[in-house]
Amino acid sequence: MRGTGLAAVPFLLVRHELRLWASLWLWAARRTHDPAAGGAVFGYARGQGAMMGGFAFVCVVESMMMSVLLRDWPAAHHVMLVLDVYTVVIVIGLHAASVVRPHVLDPDAGTLRIRRALHVDLRIPLERIASVRHELRTTHEPRDGELDLAVGSQTSVTVELAEPVTHVSFFGRRREVRVVRCHADDPGSLVRAVERARAGDAVP
Repeated sequence: MRGTGLAAVPFLLVRHELRLWASLWLWAARRTHDPAAGGAVFGYARGQGAMMGGFAFVCVVESMMMSVLLRDWPAAHHVMLVLDVYTVVIVIGLHAASVVRPHVLDPDAGTLRIRRALHVDLRIPLERIASVRHELRTTHEPRDGELDLAVGSQTSVTVELAEPVTHVSFFGRRREVRVVRCHADDPGSLVRAVERARAGDAVP
C-alpha cells in the first residue's frame, strides 16, 4: 500500500497546524467539530486530561529552567522561549482536538464515526458491524486488520466488523481493518447506543 508522497508532507503539516489552532478556538467556544445534526456524541478525552496536563506542566518548568540557564545569551533565550511556548500550545491543542472531535453515532446516516484527535476519522457503516462490546484493554500489539486507538494507554470499546473498512493514516497510508478498538469516557453508553441503532431503535 502506498502512502502520501514526500512532496505532500509540508502541506499535511501545515494543515495539521491549522486544524490544531481551529481546535483551540472550538474548545474555547465550547463547540464540537462537524457534529451530526441527529447524532449522539461520545467523548474520550477525559482519560488523557491528567497526562496532557502533566506534559504541559513539564514544558512550563523546562521553559523556566532554560530562561535561567540562557539569561546571559538573550538571542538564544528568545529563540528557546518561543519554541517552549509553542510546545505548550501544541500540547494543549492536541488535547483540545480530542475534546472537540468526539466519536459520533449518526443513525440517520447509518454510521459510527470513530475519531482520535486530528489523526483518525473513521466512518463505519452500521450494517458492517458484527458486534460491539465494552472491553477494557491496557496492552495492544500491532496486528494486521486491527486498529487500536488508545487513550491514556487504554481502549474500552471493541468493534468487530463483518466487512472491512478502509483506514487512511495521517500520511495517506491505506489499510483494511476488521477490528477497531477505541476509548470512550462512558463505554457502556456508546455500546448500548450502537446496539440500539443497529436494531433500528431511537438513540437518545
